[in-house]
Amino acid sequence: MEKTKNTKRKRLYSLLIIILVVLFLSSTLLLINYWERNRGLFPSHSEYNDISITYDGVKYTPNKDVQGILVLGLDKFDDSVDNSGYYNNQQADFIMLFAVDNKNGTYSAIHLNRDTMAEINVLGVAGEKIDTVTEQLALSHAYGNGKEVSCRNTADAVSNVLNGIPIERYVSVTMDAIPVITDLVGGVEVEVKDDFSEIDDSLVMGEKVVLNGDNVLNFVRTRYGMKDSSNQARMVRQQDYLVSLFDAFEEKANNDDSFILNASLELSDYIVSNYTLSQLENLVDNLSEYKFEQIYTIEGESKVGDKYMEFYPEDDSVSQVVTKLFYVPEK
Repeated sequence: MEKTKNTKRKRLYSLLIIILVVLFLSSTLLLINYWERNRGLFPSHSEYNDISITYDGVKYTPNKDVQGILVLGLDKFDDSVDNSGYYNNQQADFIMLFAVDNKNGTYSAIHLNRDTMAEINVLGVAGEKIDTVTEQLALSHAYGNGKEVSCRNTADAVSNVLNGIPIERYVSVTMDAIPVITDLVGGVEVEVKDDFSEIDDSLVMGEKVVLNGDNVLNFVRTRYGMKDSSNQARMVRQQDYLVSLFDAFEEKANNDDSFILNASLELSDYIVSNYTLSQLENLVDNLSEYKFEQIYTIEGESKVGDKYMEFYPEDDSVSQVVTKLFYVPEK
């Protein structure tokens, strides 16, 4: 029994490190304790718990046993700086929200399109809200200091998209970490389903290839110049990469007891989070029996905007997913 528990714990440690590395969310990293709410950017949990909704003729109340954590993969862009607000040059190219049901011991995730049009807070130099704009969800991270303040601002924007659900934990990692983790596991095998012939001749359509530090960013990040340049197509590639990454990571961790520690040290400079080490350790213990259920996406329509692609989520799709993961029928 103890051996089985240790095996599960080791698997959870592997999953935690993967999530701490950006788009590495095929399973885990959940919220244990509510984050201190003294920054003023998040919806009040107590107020949220008093709000009932009606969906498809049924009245629902917030599920107090479900908690959320936001995982971000950050990239840089070269747009000019807006001097009217507190601004940086990192956008959230990868956005996934985990919903953890601590009562039933299950968890799911919502993979959000970075092009989603959202109401975003414009921040002053002290991190306070001075205005709002409607922009791509990815740009919410550009407001703030590029670290904790920007992560909280992104969480607030995601909450706006998802009908005001509370988001109290976050983990962000820069895209620079992807080649590092890919090389650490000795490469990640994927099937190339898109035509990269104009971008990278090492990624041959229809073949299985082993991604490495030199070509992995082309696989998980490229969209422009592709036959299908939508972010939806890129999200599919990202999820394919995650599944294979987990297998490679788990194999390394099982064969080398020092691998997880070494990987953590290699990746620490790329990560911003409001988790502490002790909270992560508690998380592993509590999640050893949790079951992963599903990754959800929000349906909607992509359009070419004045400058960029714009994704408009369907209200019913948002309500359906949010209600399923964060609410329970009223008794």
